[in-house]
Amino acid sequence: MQQDREPILKNLVLVGGGHSHAIVLRMFGMKPLPGVRLTLITTNSDTPYSGMLPGHIAGFYTHDECHIDLRVLTQFAQAQLYLDQVINLDLKNHQVICANRPAVDFDVLSVDIGSTPAKISVSDAAEYVIPAKPVSELLKHWDELLRNVAEKLQKPITIAIAGGGAGGVELALSMQAQLQRILQPSGILEIHLFQRDRQLMAKYDQSVQQAASQILTQRGIQLHLGETVTQVTPLTEKENPQILQIQCESGLTVECDKIFWVTQAAAPEWLKSTGLRTDDQGFILVEDTLQSPSHPDVFAAGDIATMINHPRPKAGVFAVRQGKPLFENLQRYVLGKPLKPYIPQKQYLSLIGTGDKKAIATKGGFTLPPHKLLWLWKDWLDRRFMQRFQQLPKIKDI
Repeated sequence: MQQDREPILKNLVLVGGGHSHAIVLRMFGMKPLPGVRLTLITTNSDTPYSGMLPGHIAGFYTHDECHIDLRVLTQFAQAQLYLDQVINLDLKNHQVICANRPAVDFDVLSVDIGSTPAKISVSDAAEYVIPAKPVSELLKHWDELLRNVAEKLQKPITIAIAGGGAGGVELALSMQAQLQRILQPSGILEIHLFQRDRQLMAKYDQSVQQAASQILTQRGIQLHLGETVTQVTPLTEKENPQILQIQCESGLTVECDKIFWVTQAAAPEWLKSTGLRTDDQGFILVEDTLQSPSHPDVFAAGDIATMINHPRPKAGVFAVRQGKPLFENLQRYVLGKPLKPYIPQKQYLSLIGTGDKKAIATKGGFTLPPHKLLWLWKDWLDRRFMQRFQQLPKIKDI
């Protein structure tokens, strides 16, 4: 391979297998840079594409259809793959500190690790709830639940979801679709959605909020708006010790079998000790070049990054759009060339699946109600994105 023929001049290390880094790896495979040793450090050998996850939970996509195989991708990019958890950065000595392997040296570093669940402050909740991230853990619990439901079709099941943003709404509708498919015709399913605010999807236009609320109500999902969850406890006195009780500030209590926690995302704690400049929430600040203002040899993209001059919501669309400019600036930095600024779009299209192969479309305050054609559009866009990683040339053909 190229790296065997060229002397190694620079170590470029990618931390995290997010959307931006997947694109960077693909582009390095298409346009390798002689003299650069490329390394990816990530916890899993595949990475989920966020746009297709609700569809996967609803049963519309297989695991392979909505996950990028990082083993194949790193081979294509002629990169080293280390499956490990990063726990710190020694920026003075240019090293990535891992949980289970020796430190990894770098000359240039890029971070795309997404976000983690915000620390659960609700009494006892962390022990009993299932956070939406990391996605691999969410899917493990979801698959286990599906197996249990299939084995006990006559047993009523109650699911609770804490968090009424777009993620919580899509999760509720997708879970309902898959569970009803398994339980029909005789199974009994109850789904409760808790939201601290009086409105669902507070970051969206009012028309989207109304559409989502109407769909959830029509589907029989019980909405608890303006309800703050204060405690989660197991009811051990019941015959089934698995039953949990949610208690709210208002005094409302609900018993359920599983609780999924889909609240605000946060940055991992270890970033605080690295010395990187971060925003108030702990996310890495970056210039228009996606470069750290405090450490010019460090770049960041995706949810873990906050653009100083152009802050945007933590959404997959921005991580995808950052992939190409990140690749270009990493190459330019290694070659000693001036970096190019990247300015993200202010308005972006959101296609929100409703669990029944329909979707809501919204952009810039304009909203289209759920329709099959919108789902077909979303499905086409998502599959087209994934094809970029599923149809890579074979190594022997490079």
